[in-house]
This record gives sequence, C-alpha cells and structure tokens, in this order.
Amino acid sequence: MDAGSVNSSSSSSYLNAQSRWPLRDQFHQKKSSKENLDRFIPNRSAIDFDYAHYMLMEGRKGKENPPASSPSREAYRKHLAETFNMNRSRILAFKNKPPAPVELFPPHFFSSQQQDKPTKPKRSIPQTSERTLDAPDLVDDYYLNLLDWGSCNVLAIALGNTVYLWDASNGSTSELVTVDEENGPITSVSWAPDGQHIAIGLNNSEVQLWDSTSNKQLRTLKGGHRLRVGSLAWNNHILTTGGMDSLIINNDVRVRSHIVETYRGHEQEVCGLKWSPSGQQLASGGNDNLLFIWDRSTASSNSPTQWAHRLEDHTSAVKALAWCPFQSNLLASGGGGGDRCIKFWNTHTGACLNSVDTGSQVCSLLWNKNERELLSSHGFTQNQLTLWKYPSMVKMAELTGHTSRVLFMAQSPDGCTVASAAADETLKFWNVFGAPQAAKPAPKANPEPFSHVNRIR
Repeated sequence: MDAGSVNSSSSSSYLNAQSRWPLRDQFHQKKSSKENLDRFIPNRSAIDFDYAHYMLMEGRKGKENPPASSPSREAYRKHLAETFNMNRSRILAFKNKPPAPVELFPPHFFSSQQQDKPTKPKRSIPQTSERTLDAPDLVDDYYLNLLDWGSCNVLAIALGNTVYLWDASNGSTSELVTVDEENGPITSVSWAPDGQHIAIGLNNSEVQLWDSTSNKQLRTLKGGHRLRVGSLAWNNHILTTGGMDSLIINNDVRVRSHIVETYRGHEQEVCGLKWSPSGQQLASGGNDNLLFIWDRSTASSNSPTQWAHRLEDHTSAVKALAWCPFQSNLLASGGGGGDRCIKFWNTHTGACLNSVDTGSQVCSLLWNKNERELLSSHGFTQNQLTLWKYPSMVKMAELTGHTSRVLFMAQSPDGCTVASAAADETLKFWNVFGAPQAAKPAPKANPEPFSHVNRIR
C-alpha cells in the first residue's frame, strides 16, 4: 500500500510539474470546439455560407465557361471582386476570426488634445546679418563701452571723437557731438531710461549730458574721476560712472553737487557696470579680474567694506555683465582672453551657479527678453556671436560675419534685434531673438462667492 500511495503521489507530482509550463499546457487542456480545432474539421462559425454557396454554384460556372468580355469589363470585375472581398481562394475556415481591436480611447480624444495644445513652431535663426553699416574710427579697446540702443529706438555709437545717432525707425543718421582732441576720444555712451538724454564719458575724466532731441549739452560732470571714464550705467536719475582710477561714483544729475556715493573696491580700471532691473543691486567688473555686487540699501561711503559680494572666480578682466530678465537675482558675467568663461551668479548669496568655457574672449552678453536664451560676443579666433539655451547652455547658433573681435552689443527696445560693433569697423544688425510674443490676455479672476450680493441678512 505504501508503494502504491507513493506511485499515485509521484504521478500527481508529475502532473503538477507539467502544469508549471503555461505555454505547453495551454494547447492540451483547452478542448473547446471554438478555440482549439482539428485542422481537418472546419469551424462553422467562421464560415461565410453565402460566399461559399456562390463559389460552389455560380463562381465555378464563370471559371469553367468564361464569357467573352472586353478588357475594361474584366478590369471592372477584378476591381469589384477586390472591393467586396470576392477574390478569396478558400471556402472553408479552420480558424476563428480575429477579435475586433479594442479602442482604449475614443478617436476624437487625440484630435481634441492636439487642438487644445498646438505644437510650438520651431524658431528659425538667421545665420547672416540683415544689415551692415560702416563704423570708421571705432576704437579697438576692450575696456570701453561705445554702443547703446535707447528706449526711443535710436542707436548711439562713438567713433573716435564723435557720437553718431542712427534712428532705427527710418534709418537716418545724425551727428550729436564731436569733442576736442584734448578731451577725446570718447570712451563710453549710455542712454538714460527716457531715451532722450544721453551720457558721454570722455578720455579726460569728464562726463557730458546731452539732450538728443535739441542737440544741446545740458551739463558736464567734473571732479569725480582722475582718469578716463570707460563705463556708465543709469538707475533712474542716478548716473553711475566707472573710471580707470578704479572708482565707482553715483551721480545725481538733478542737483548741483552731483556726487552722492563713491564705491571703492576695485584695484584697476572699472570696465563693466550694470544695475539690476530693480535698481537695488549694482554689478561691476574690472581689469583686476574682480566682480563686485553692491547693494544700494547697505552700501555706505563710511563703511570699510561697502560691497555685498567680492567674487574672485574669473582669471581675466570682467567686462561683460547681464542681469537676467526673468530671475531678479541671476547675473551672467564674462571673462577676457585669459578666462574665456561665462559664469552665472546668485547675487543674494554670492554663489557661482555654473561656469561655461566658451573658448574665446567674452566681450559682451545679452539676455533674450522673450525666451530663456543668452547671447555672447567673442574675439579670437572666430569673432562670432553665440546663442546659448539657458540653463542647459547648449549652443543654439553661432553667427559669423565679423573679421575682428566683436567688442560691443546693444539690444533693440522690443528685444528682437541685436546690433554688434567690431574692431573691423562694421556695425551689424542680427534678427537673432525672433519676433516678440503676442501679449496674452490676463485671465479673468474668479468672482468671490456671493460677490453679487450687497448684504446677507
């Protein structure tokens, strides 16, 4: 008995072992006539009896005694047979019909999704400049700032001892001022926020203020600097000047005693100045490879350390500065030929967020006002403009055309066009930032509950 029970258990264990292979057991266990049929027994549920009757009775007549017909009639018959699926060769069916496909989503679901979220067209970036102007006598000096585009769509450029104005709306050119040889050359230009008044820094340490509409000089700022003024930056009625004497001076242009603050920290010439959009922080770069962040609320001329942050990461002169338009505390800075890097800073903490080696001298930086993009201009060897995607810093385009280093860049008021001035004495205009986005209508605010009720009793 024990041996018998062992045999029966061994046979059951054998069957259990066999059942562990689902692919094998699937064909042996299913004996339904509809799912697992012998190849010699047809499946009646899958047979089209009307078609079978036609093929057995009428279809054979046509094949055994084909009537005389024209080629066009024969072509029509074949087309009709294909259309109504009458060109099948088999009558009996030995397999089930394939199941109808199951639609997980209705067909209109995807079409509505596509209509709700239209794909954004890919922006085409022109590889050539749309316009080129001559810029004779442009001073080839990395530390100067000789180009600016005002809010009234007028471009100012200093060529030698003369400041020229180019009206972008009609393409007209006019001469604003020519300074004397002993005062020149002109070392910096900067439009006031109103786009009407312009500041002009001179080689003799003076700064002139001009009204561009009347072509009249309003005043001269003297006594602040001892050497040339190579950088300028406006903050409402405050004009900040940076000189070769390493000083940074805030001038209130409304009052007679214009010097209101002096920032000391740089050890060599100040070649880059930019106020943040809020007007609370000032970034300054110098030939001493230093980048300073000055906070207007805390800076004091009587304090031994006026700056908020003293940043020493660059290994060459820092001239290119650009505040991010979509993040108030983000600053981009570019280093000279010995550094070649674009660095990004959190100006609240002083932390360096990223550093990218561009491979050449960084002369100027501009943010795209409509997209998260940054444009840089460079020197040797390609003298190119490079468009970067932020924050990945993937190169989107490289614009070539200048034959010498691209010293200066300025952006049009609408943010689309960029003007570049190079040591090859040309001024080029690039439609690099595309068309501005249409202003989106402000969403309607949801009314508060019972907003239409004056009083609840």
